[in-house]
Amino acid sequence: MSKDDFLELFFKGVLTLESPEDCMGFFSDLCTPKELQTIAQRFAVAKLLKEGKVYSEIVNSTGASTATVSRVNRTMTQATKNALEKID
Repeated sequence: MSKDDFLELFFKGVLTLESPEDCMGFFSDLCTPKELQTIAQRFAVAKLLKEGKVYSEIVNSTGASTATVSRVNRTMTQATKNALEKID
């Protein structure tokens, strides 16, 4: 299996999840608590960026570094924005 095959398999697995509880169990099985916290923090940063918050406000409310906020801002795609819109 190639790295691309691993990613495809992983995302196919994610797409089978039907509830927040399913997601929590799935990701808890595969990720450390720190990895989950990091992913969740980045998603929160993306939400605040989408809301138009400034970096200092995001850093203060999430505890993320300015480097993390900058990276999320630079790499956030429409897919992330669409996900945020769907849960609003």
